Amino acid sequence: MGQAYDHLTLEERCELARRREAGETIRQIAAALGRSPSSICRELKRNGAPKAAYKPVLAGDLSKARRWRGSRLERDEVLQGQVLEHLALGWSPEQVAGRLKRERGQAVISHESIYRFIYAQMRRTNDGSWRKYLPRAKFKRGRRARKGGSPAWHIKHRVSVHERPEAAQDRQQAGHWEGDFMLFSKYGQNVLVLHERTSRLTVVTAPPNRLAEPTAQRLGDLLEPLPAELRRSLTFDNGTEFAAHWRLAERLGLATYFCDPHSPWQKGGVENAIGRLRRFLPRKTNLDTLDLDDILWLNRLHNHTPRKCLGFQTPAEVYALLHFKCESTSRPSPG
Repeated sequence: MGQAYDHLTLEERCELARRREAGETIRQIAAALGRSPSSICRELKRNGAPKAAYKPVLAGDLSKARRWRGSRLERDEVLQGQVLEHLALGWSPEQVAGRLKRERGQAVISHESIYRFIYAQMRRTNDGSWRKYLPRAKFKRGRRARKGGSPAWHIKHRVSVHERPEAAQDRQQAGHWEGDFMLFSKYGQNVLVLHERTSRLTVVTAPPNRLAEPTAQRLGDLLEPLPAELRRSLTFDNGTEFAAHWRLAERLGLATYFCDPHSPWQKGGVENAIGRLRRFLPRKTNLDTLDLDDILWLNRLHNHTPRKCLGFQTPAEVYALLHFKCESTSRPSPG
């Protein structure tokens, strides 16, 4: 009789109990039932009482009680509602799981379980709208390649990102920002995005164009109200829209740095922020249908979403603490 790997039947459990009572070894019982010794050992460990005789009916009931009855989110409608509510606000599965753990003091559900639940619903219902609950709204998990910036020869007074202070590189010192434009399908439409590396706070505005001088002016307007300790440097790619970066040094004493050509990951914070905002502002969005207040509201939502890298605090919470530590605490957070 070949070895089987499905659940033991009631008859097999009765035979196991009889032979166990007779003093047979696990190997002898396994050979008699046509099961592997590990299966018998596992059955006794999982479904048998430690200090009592093995009871076949009770063992069967214990086994049935443990069998898979759908995912945690399918079984717990209250938890499912909480998770979907936060996902609809733009939180990632990891942020939802982390914040629940932070609030309740113990793990409630893993981010992988949330991902599996969403993709299982997509397969089961054949409804692609489930993907809108996910950060990148993709049908399949995985990375997508991105193209880098343009050549750097046209940037005067350009300083390489490799010369950025170590305190900025490791995010230990606040006030180091990254900037980039978020572009849209309709020509001339864009959103200027700034990202503070330590707090992960994001600031956005919608300038009328991407010309260098107006861009430098708008950047200065955004950063000038901040305490000097919270505006130390700004890192860009090599787009011509940032060619007047030196204006920021004149106006604010701000150091500016530039990524290597075709290396957007060197300003990964703002790249990540733009990717998150894309969930609500996809490339096909027509900004003519939105007010600036709508865009600012979406950004506030982003800044009040907990992040794993911040111990599931929000960027707004961390930035507020940094701002409080500065000499001037009278100016509000720009995000």
